[in-house]
Amino acid sequence: MRAALGFGRLVLAWCVILGAGSVLLAAVVVPRLVGATTYDVQTGSMRPGLPPGTLVVVRPVEPEQIGIGTVVTYQLVSGEPTVVTHRVVEVGVNHVTGDRLFRTQGDANDAVDPGLVRPVQVRGEVWYAVPYVGRLNDLFAGRPGLPLLAVVAGLLGYAAWMFGGAARERRTRRAPVTAEEGELVGS
Repeated sequence: MRAALGFGRLVLAWCVILGAGSVLLAAVVVPRLVGATTYDVQTGSMRPGLPPGTLVVVRPVEPEQIGIGTVVTYQLVSGEPTVVTHRVVEVGVNHVTGDRLFRTQGDANDAVDPGLVRPVQVRGEVWYAVPYVGRLNDLFAGRPGLPLLAVVAGLLGYAAWMFGGAARERRTRRAPVTAEEGELVGS
């Protein structure tokens, strides 16, 4: 019974480690490899698809590839750090410069956003989203990925401790019993 309980804890620990590792891979490693950027959804304007606390991975996109229905992350004011993630609901052209312009709207909002978005403001299109991970990033603002790294490191340490305990148990069970220990070794 005790061995089954130890094995169950080991399986659970590995499931948690693999799950945390997968989240770390999706939220930190993959975006860095492909030149994407991560952002945290702070408001409910994109509910139900992107509720607050969701981590969105945004990859660069050419303005010509942005169409109606594309979810983009853009700067409210060009060159400023504040960004919004909303869906493109209309595409137009500036008749003077020939540049494309985008009208956006949050999925949960009743009205379109007040200003038009220029291509220079667009940080990229939403590639994929990881629910709840944005909340962890909020805890360590300015250090994306650090909370996940801490969790994975802790889980790897726990797994090593579990493996060490299991190895010690196996060695103790395999040790031969001698007559000096009070056991009869007979034929």
